[in-house]
Amino acid sequence: MSNANLPPVFLLGATATGKTAIAIALCQRLPMEIISVDSALVYRRMDIGTAKPDAQERALAPHRLIDIIEPWETYSVSDFIRDAQREIRAVQARGHVPLLVGGTMLYFKALTSGLSHMPGADPAIRAQIVARAEAQGWADMHRELAAVDPDAAHRIHPNDPQRIQRALEVWHASGQSMTHWHQSQETSPTLQALQFGLFPQQRDVLHARIETRFDRML
Repeated sequence: MSNANLPPVFLLGATATGKTAIAIALCQRLPMEIISVDSALVYRRMDIGTAKPDAQERALAPHRLIDIIEPWETYSVSDFIRDAQREIRAVQARGHVPLLVGGTMLYFKALTSGLSHMPGADPAIRAQIVARAEAQGWADMHRELAAVDPDAAHRIHPNDPQRIQRALEVWHASGQSMTHWHQSQETSPTLQALQFGLFPQQRDVLHARIETRFDRML
């Protein structure tokens, strides 16, 4: 079997588990190319707080799907699926194995399980939600979300306006919650991949690594 016929490889896990270092080491030893699976690394100039791979790391192993949009632009799961499928094909066409690395589990799930037919963006509804949030605060919008979609409100932090806005937008556009759409029948085809996860058993060790990373960011 040629490399082009090999399935993509997933390397996923929590932040600070060492995914990037392992991925770079793999690419230096094997015909693999990294495709980022991270909802923050797609944004240009947002380098520090996202722990984006630095210039030296990217020189050792280029990362696809990093720095592809501006911070004020929206980027949906369906956008990622489209871009990831394109990059997977490009890597395979070079005779290499796509190595998808990151911690955005929703992106991984969408790649393997497909996407529900969730309503697309509605600029008018989005503008109304943003205007209300500016007047009332995102904490009130999060409480509104909790009333119509408790599961989504539990997953989404009150200080995450982008995801609060999207969940409310789906509700107002369709009359159905985002949770409902996630649980509905999903599209096909789906991606078959070899999946590996980094999930340390000792949480205190992981917490120490996160603290070290935070200090480096500062």
